[in-house]
Amino acid sequence: MITGTTQKIPIVQGDFAVSDAEGAVISTVLGSCVAACIFDPVARVGGMNHFLLPGNPDRDGSDQSRRYGVFLMEKLLNGLFERGALRSRLQVKLFGGARVLDARSDAGAKNAEFATNFVTNEGLTLVSTSLGGLQGRRVEFAPVSGKARQKFIGMAVPEPEPKKIKRELESVGDVDFF
Repeated sequence: MITGTTQKIPIVQGDFAVSDAEGAVISTVLGSCVAACIFDPVARVGGMNHFLLPGNPDRDGSDQSRRYGVFLMEKLLNGLFERGALRSRLQVKLFGGARVLDARSDAGAKNAEFATNFVTNEGLTLVSTSLGGLQGRRVEFAPVSGKARQKFIGMAVPEPEPKKIKRELESVGDVDFF
């Protein structure tokens, strides 16, 4: 996918990019976050986002909305429509949502569930997913062709069970306590 004429477009958490440039590759690194790669094969335009939290942001006027799925999915779709994409032709690939921390709340699973539900509710065509697991991912997406690839990175290693220490106390004789 990457050639000598590649235009690399890196995105980070809370970001999105849309391109119709031949040779462009949008990339990001995900853990529990999710990226949606969306492509219109007729308009030959595509884009990717990278969201940290599912759902809708608080409407407090802060810049925190950029971290939420609803905000970034809408921004990505609007960017595609501005470049000639049609909703009926959009193809979606979802990546990320790993459980990279041993926490009580599985943020990755919540992000993956949100993204899948969003695509379904919007009537978009979900063509592939790589969601969940215990590893992060580097994702590269060619927006003109719709091709995507991922490379798993890092390895979430579960904490080992605590070792049971077996001690036998030696008898050292009688002890007098005062």
